[in-house]
Amino acid sequence: MSKNSQQSTQIVSLGRDKKYTKGIINPPVFRASTVVFDTMDDMRFAIKNKTNGELFYGRRGTPTHFSFQEAIAELEGGAGTALYPSGAGAISSALLSFLKSGDHLLMVDSAYEPTRDLCDKMLAGFGIETTYYDPMIGEGIRDLIKPNTKVLFLESPGSITMEVQDVPTLSKIAHEHNIIVMLDNTWASPINSRPFEMGVDISIQAATKYIVGHSDVMMGTATATEAHWPTLRENSYLMGQTTSPDDVFLAARGLRTLGVRMAQHHKNGLEIANWLKNRPEVDHVRHPAFETCPGHEFFKRDFTSANGLFSFVLKQGNLKSVTAFVENMQHFKMGFSWGGYESLILGVFGIDKIRTATQWDSSKPLIRLHIGLEDTQDLIADLEQAFERYNAVK
Repeated sequence: MSKNSQQSTQIVSLGRDKKYTKGIINPPVFRASTVVFDTMDDMRFAIKNKTNGELFYGRRGTPTHFSFQEAIAELEGGAGTALYPSGAGAISSALLSFLKSGDHLLMVDSAYEPTRDLCDKMLAGFGIETTYYDPMIGEGIRDLIKPNTKVLFLESPGSITMEVQDVPTLSKIAHEHNIIVMLDNTWASPINSRPFEMGVDISIQAATKYIVGHSDVMMGTATATEAHWPTLRENSYLMGQTTSPDDVFLAARGLRTLGVRMAQHHKNGLEIANWLKNRPEVDHVRHPAFETCPGHEFFKRDFTSANGLFSFVLKQGNLKSVTAFVENMQHFKMGFSWGGYESLILGVFGIDKIRTATQWDSSKPLIRLHIGLEDTQDLIADLEQAFERYNAVK
């Protein structure tokens, strides 16, 4: 049986133990704050086993939560998974669980912009120093490590500009210095890479995106190794992180179709990207499966598939021409996030203003696409009209 076949079976089966489902196909929605006990012995038992799936208090979770956490942890290959009300919540809680005043953080320069804002606007106020590094730094990361460096944060591919990092090399160097490695693994989802096999200690997902898959739930997950799971679990609990069981139910339902959706996103995305690379207006396509994407060799080595999210860079343009391109689309919708069944488009400006370790040529506009599940010929027709508008005002 192939790895992909095994994974498809896993996605359908994980988290569906009868202790969670009570014999029903999907784990029911258990809504709870207070959990009541018949005897003092029952309460003491719950207190003693509150981290082992025993019902204790609503914020610790219910069978709805436990089943989903078990499924994500096994898919990603970690010891346990914590749930958060957003992907940003997962990132902030993971960092705050392992950093304190006086510590040093190495943060990839291509990170999700709210992650960067967290470092600059909040962690700095806590006395935590952040150094941004080039996503393609590789062995050069050694030169940035300080005696007080505690966390190395990766995002691969990077937000917007799609650089793929050499995760195994970076993880190996970090561990030589007892540094914890965290990875925003949202682009791969839990099925297109194996972060713990590459040396990652904590893998973070914005489950809002591909796991949920329907643009109707905000949720984050952080999965940790056995060595780091107790700290992540307890500190996240102390920070009051919790999720609605109704949202968890929707995320678990989305998970069951993750494999088939990702395969279609991958197919559709490649078709559109290949069409774009031949357009005379396009300078290059930043899709990890293309040689024109920085770190393409690491994508070939470390990922089993792609998805629908990538960017392309125009040879020239300005705010007026890019606005003409992205407005009045028929099938592409303009909005933040990605990972849903619908196609999305963003004209991105000011990348140079959120980079400090790397440079970006802002004279060539970048457009980011998320390719959904629509018919690709309809999407291509939509993009053809966009280029007509763009060329008319260029």
